Formats: sequence, C-alpha cells, structure tokens
Amino acid sequence: MTAPTLLARAIGVLRTSNATEKAVKSRQLAKAWRDGTIDEIGVAGDGEIPSRPGRPQQPRLAPPREVPRRRISQNPAGRIALLHALAHIELNAVDLSWDILVRFIGQENLPREFADDWVKVADEEAKHFTLLNDRLQSLGSFYGELPAHDGLWEAAESTAADVSARLAIVPMVLEARGLDVTPAMIDKLTKAEDHESAAILDIIHRDEITHVAIGHKWFDHICQRNNHEPAEHFQNLVRRYYNGTLKRPFNRKSRDRAGLPVSFYEPLAETP
Repeated sequence: MTAPTLLARAIGVLRTSNATEKAVKSRQLAKAWRDGTIDEIGVAGDGEIPSRPGRPQQPRLAPPREVPRRRISQNPAGRIALLHALAHIELNAVDLSWDILVRFIGQENLPREFADDWVKVADEEAKHFTLLNDRLQSLGSFYGELPAHDGLWEAAESTAADVSARLAIVPMVLEARGLDVTPAMIDKLTKAEDHESAAILDIIHRDEITHVAIGHKWFDHICQRNNHEPAEHFQNLVRRYYNGTLKRPFNRKSRDRAGLPVSFYEPLAETP
C-alpha cells in the first residue's frame, strides 16, 4: 500500500465540501507534516487539482451588494454579519493555501520550504475559521446562515497559471488589506464590549502578518530566479490582475512587520 503524500492529502482537503470537516482535515494534515507522519511531498497531476474547491451548499453566493452590512454595535446582528463574512474569507484562505501548494510546487520546482510555509498558513487559516465559526455558534448563528460573495476564489481562478500573480494578488494585496482594516474592527468590537470576538480578530491579525511575509518571501524568490525587479513586477501584476486601486489608509506598522516595502504598494494607491 502506497504511503499518503502531502499533495494527495491536500487535494483531498480541497475536495472536501463540509466546511468544518475541511478545517479539521487541514489541521490534521498540518500536524502530520510537522510530525513527519507524512514525509513525502508527492506529485500532483493537473487533472487532480480541482478548479473549484469543495464547498457546502450554504452559504449562498451572491453579489457583494446582497451580502448583509457589517455594522458593529450593541446589536448582535451586525457583529454576526461581520464574523460570518470573516469566516467565509478564512475558509477561502484555507483552500487558497492548499491550492498554491499543490498547483505550483512541482510546476515551479520550488523547494521543500515552500511546502513548510504554506502548510503552516493553511493550518492557521483553518484555526481562524474554527474560532470564528465557534463564535458565531455562541451568538446563535453558524457559518452558512448568511449569503457571501465569491471574490476571493475569483482571484484564485484568474491567477491559476502564474505563481507570481497568485502571490502578488492573494497574500500581498488581499491579505495585506486585512492588515489595514482589522485593527479598526478590533477597536469597534472592544467598544461594543464584544471582547471574545475582538480577541479572535487579534489572533487573526498577528497570524496574517506572517502570511503576508511568507507571500512576499516567495514572490521575491520567484523574481530573483526570473530576473524581475520585484517592486516593478508586483505593480505590473496588480495592474493586470487586480480590479481597482489599493485603498488607503495603509497600516504601515503591520505591513512593515510583514516586510512589505512601501515602494511596492504606494504607487498603486488610489488618489485622494
């Protein structure tokens, strides 16, 4: 009997439809990789990698205008909408982490450290989803109760053929945007005396700094290998693959901690 490989198990996680089961499998696989229970990376054939990951029947995917407003107040409905939207983002992030691993490690001849990094990211994104879903349940809700939009996976589909574009758009633009907006959400939740939710977002914010750093690390690796000037290449990719300009204000403190140079993103910012 052939021993399971990291990529074979990761593809199994991608194909898993139940959100809670996907998160559990992600954390189990990450532990098995860290412990050495699974040691072989393996090979992923193009036909094995799903173009879309398995997802539950709920939430209903809808245009952004149909997704409930995320007002943070003493009324729990707005906070539930916020936590639901964040849980949806984190579930997408689980799939994005496994997808970048299985799609590109062999195709781009990337080292084992690439696998180590994205397994770590997938593990933490699964942790985030679980924390948010548990919090939703404690508030009388659950993941899937509200509609959500599909913007994150649309970004994955548009960058499926270019690892540099995937790294630029997902960790270095979308996750970096999370660094910008999360501290204000934490402050609002704290003022609303929802300290449990604020604590979860604080965990997410700290972890996401590392995720942006990992994205930037591998973007630089690919640029050096292909003789691209990193800042210029990043800006060209964002102009090509990202719909819109980058929004101010930027959280320079967290972006700096992630090692993301201001020279990368400031030239792409919207004008006042």
